[in-house]
Amino acid sequence: MIELGNYNELKILRSTSVGLFLGDDEGTEILLPNKYVPEDVRPDDMLSVFCYLDHQERPIATTLKPKIIRNGFAYLEVVEVNEIGAFLDWGLEKHLFVPFREQHSRLTAGHRYVVHCYLDEQSFRLVGSTKLDKFLKNTEHDFTVNDEVEILVSRKTELGWEVIIENKYKGLIFFSDVFKPLSIGLSLTGYVKNVRDDRKVDIVLQPIGMKMLDEVANTIYEKLKAADGFIPLNDKSPPELIKDYLQMSKKAFKKGVGVLYKNRKILIKEDGIQLVEK
Repeated sequence: MIELGNYNELKILRSTSVGLFLGDDEGTEILLPNKYVPEDVRPDDMLSVFCYLDHQERPIATTLKPKIIRNGFAYLEVVEVNEIGAFLDWGLEKHLFVPFREQHSRLTAGHRYVVHCYLDEQSFRLVGSTKLDKFLKNTEHDFTVNDEVEILVSRKTELGWEVIIENKYKGLIFFSDVFKPLSIGLSLTGYVKNVRDDRKVDIVLQPIGMKMLDEVANTIYEKLKAADGFIPLNDKSPPELIKDYLQMSKKAFKKGVGVLYKNRKILIKEDGIQLVEK
């Protein structure tokens, strides 16, 4: 079955004047217009294509790579707002429609928002929504402490930064755990710090325990190499200076320095730390 809003592996069935007709194992066909046809393709070749509805609401395939897929989240720009809703640039010729009923607050042309894409069961169209909470369910996850996850920063709150975990779940990075600049729409790797009784998930940007020590030590080591072997930081440096210089807490810095010193990688001096010359 060809799935709209997602990538499909389809076979080339035949070539026509308007493009290639592709098909799946169930006999469903879809057109790949000439402008999207790759060079040097042959009958019976398999192609990975994204399928959606064109301007005339016809199923169509493309080799363009959209910025968001069905059931996913992305940070997209509004290119137009009219009497029926907003239209967002998602990397395809036909913009992604966000009806007014799916806008958490009115969208503004030229601004960017975190959006969810889903298939509307009534219209059978792919639409967007900024009402993110109704698409995030924390009842089914099985995260454990220190799991590595992909996150998308979605909102700033009084407690910290809300994030979308693995395109499915909601998490929070407390301000006290932020040691580098964050902004809405930023995608990065995070680590599970805590899973609460209500299934809410706390996220940090560095691993915990020995895994964290290895990563922090490596960050300091790489920074030393890039700085000709010397960094003007030590255990007496203000936390703010360490945060600005290395994007980590003073506590993490001291533990990382301890790992490097124990492994005889550095010398600790009055004015900073220095790589040991080989």
